[in-house]
Amino acid sequence: MESQLGLITIWLQGDWVTRSVVLLLLGMSLASWVVIIAKALDIVRYKKLARGSEAFWNSGDFAQGLGQLGEAEGNPFRNLAEEGRKATAHHHNTRAQLHNTLDLSDWVTRGLRNSIDETLAGLQSGLAVLASVGSTAPFVGLFGTVWGIYHALMGIGAAGQATIDKVAGPIGEALVMTALGLAVAIPAVLGYNALVRGNKFIVSRLNRFAHDLHAYFVTGARVPADHSATP
Repeated sequence: MESQLGLITIWLQGDWVTRSVVLLLLGMSLASWVVIIAKALDIVRYKKLARGSEAFWNSGDFAQGLGQLGEAEGNPFRNLAEEGRKATAHHHNTRAQLHNTLDLSDWVTRGLRNSIDETLAGLQSGLAVLASVGSTAPFVGLFGTVWGIYHALMGIGAAGQATIDKVAGPIGEALVMTALGLAVAIPAVLGYNALVRGNKFIVSRLNRFAHDLHAYFVTGARVPADHSATP
């Protein structure tokens, strides 16, 4: 009985619709796991960078602080600090044109917000795939089940009898499609929720770092919450 209910049997005995459903579910599962693994590694890396952001405020100067933040490529905390520095320098260099419309605080805020928005867009990329897979995979599997049961009933009708040995195999194989759909959807949903929580943690640390950077660029000192040094 176990061999009759396996995916290999479904593949060998199914028609092109059944095989298409199996391939679609396998493709959705592969896409989900690729997104989950890739985004989880990004979150782990960002959490390590977040722990290093405190060392920025204990540096001797701004340049040394940038070095404490780590490599520039793919580093949202360093990008945030550099964007704030660029916004401050641009405001000072074009003060005659900007001082009547935007003060330094608003200009730095816009620069920091743009940097956070770019990071947030990168963090959220791929989550739509998980949401789509989690919401549609059960229905794809259910479609495969309905199609399999339909063909099983057609075969039973053609044979003219419905004994248990003729019903159990085809119906069981059809129900495996539902289980396959759930097996694809559940990891996608759990992965989506876990990644959303991880992204919220990263964004909260970015917002906290941006708040301190804003105070530093506007007033020249970090908000003294913990009386730490300011570069």
